[in-house]
Amino acid sequence: MKIIYNDGHTEECPADQEVHVLRHSAAHIMAQAVKRLYPDAKFAFGPATEKGFYYDIDMGDVKLTDEDLQKIEDEMHKITKENLPFKAFTLPRDEAVKLMQERGESYKVEHISDLKDDEPITFFQQGEYIDMCVGPHICYTKALKAFKITSQSGAYWRADQNNKMLTRINGIAFASKEDLEKFETIQAEAEKRDHRRIGREMDLFAFMDEGPGFPFILPNGMIIRNELMKYWRELHRRDGYLEIETPVMLNQSLWVTSGHWAHYKDNMFTSTIDDQLYCIKPMNCPGSMLVYKNRPRSYKELPLRYAEVGLVHRYEKSGELHGLMRVRCFHQDDAHEYMAPEQVEGEIEHIVHLINEVYQKFGFKYFVELSTMPDDHIGSDEDWENATNGLRNALEHLGIEYIVNEGDGAFYGPKIDFHLEDCLGRTWQCGTIQLDFQLPQNFEAKYIGADGELHTPVMIHRVVFGSVERFMGILIEHLAGKFPVWLAPVQVKVLPVSDKSLEYATGIYRKLFEAGIRVKLDDRGEKIGYKIREAQQVDRVPYMLVIGQQEQENGTLTVRNRDTAESQTMSVEEFIAGVEKEIADRSMKNGL
Repeated sequence: MKIIYNDGHTEECPADQEVHVLRHSAAHIMAQAVKRLYPDAKFAFGPATEKGFYYDIDMGDVKLTDEDLQKIEDEMHKITKENLPFKAFTLPRDEAVKLMQERGESYKVEHISDLKDDEPITFFQQGEYIDMCVGPHICYTKALKAFKITSQSGAYWRADQNNKMLTRINGIAFASKEDLEKFETIQAEAEKRDHRRIGREMDLFAFMDEGPGFPFILPNGMIIRNELMKYWRELHRRDGYLEIETPVMLNQSLWVTSGHWAHYKDNMFTSTIDDQLYCIKPMNCPGSMLVYKNRPRSYKELPLRYAEVGLVHRYEKSGELHGLMRVRCFHQDDAHEYMAPEQVEGEIEHIVHLINEVYQKFGFKYFVELSTMPDDHIGSDEDWENATNGLRNALEHLGIEYIVNEGDGAFYGPKIDFHLEDCLGRTWQCGTIQLDFQLPQNFEAKYIGADGELHTPVMIHRVVFGSVERFMGILIEHLAGKFPVWLAPVQVKVLPVSDKSLEYATGIYRKLFEAGIRVKLDDRGEKIGYKIREAQQVDRVPYMLVIGQQEQENGTLTVRNRDTAESQTMSVEEFIAGVEKEIADRSMKNGL
């Protein structure tokens, strides 16, 4: 595929840039389609992204519907069939401003003011449409063969909520129709697995108008969360962690000392108590630091591992909220570890092994990212270099491949991030290991060394699940709501075929309940086929016990497996023993 650059020359597109150029060109073609259908539309920014492309547009009073988005996509197909050439040209600043003013593109005029005074402005034109852009682009519109408009959303001009809300039209483009079809298949499957839909069907969680972004975890959801945390606590007890709890609200001065007030105050909720400003904690680390400082410490205590499942609150814009994935309050499964400098690499290796164990349990693949010093960091370059080398050395000693993400570390230290890959190939950032020389210095934390002198510990911030609620959301979608027995809100449903077998079915229900199994008896007068479908497809119960006249006469039960739809006959005692073993093993597959 040939592409055209902003100086007008063309050449073959590098293979690793092909999709990006197609998506960038798709944004221009979409803008042209919008302009044809809505002549008064004004355009802001329209970039390609890793996931597709979008254009932020001032649509005036027009409110787009799904039918309108389809019309825009249809018009894009017409433009590609017209096979319009992309042409590049350059104008001096004053002529560029005049051109954009003549075309009514006030956002482009404002954008020109951001550019350097002596910088010429480059444009690309296809047909009647002209856009300010640095390129490159496809040479002809016909080269865009596989694309789709996917959604619309709101976006503030320049991402500033004080500015006008624009309409963001999102799309996707690929090099081939086969890649687009694969994407659409994945999207359809993702829609089926949407944790918000499954959450409603299974009564796991809810959101109320009285608290947008604040999740209500319902009884079934609490079972899942409690089982996850039971597993989490067992691992942490085994590995020598001490669990603590720190207050949800603490004085502003604490957050000034930690550095969070300077770097994070816009994301913090506050309240005034006795004429003093208090902050609802957005993270747990400053409270953990106060626990460490609660009494003198010795080198013999190190590494000291404090774990805390703390409820944190962070202000997120309403347009960014998304089910359990993006909320305003959540439980973070933190640990803060204090150690001597020579213990750092060993401690990082221990944490990596723990995180790997958890992710393997749930069947997640993952990749690792090392994030380095950001521009708004605190602390000396020497501390940052030492901290970054500590993380890098640990990863290399473990033989773990990693990607370097320059400048994306926390303001107090570099970090290792773990990105999970689910069954649809989507990635989610969950676990993190952050190495911190700064907070112990800010809080003047000390320990008495073997030499009898005071030393400053090194601190590691670490999560495994990340946000427990978000991890639940990821797990719901990864498993399509089909939780293994140990996590399932309802582990077994007893389904009597008719009232004739109800008494026997009730006796089985009681035996399972007394054995500690989460069981429900469906004694409704519905047909057995309906009961099975509801239990298997809606409630997603791992095991259904079909109880009819034959089972009653033989003193047995028929077990239907949710995942295989296979049935087998056995005694109540055999079934209970099999379920208890699956629960004890925390097996991720059902199979007695």
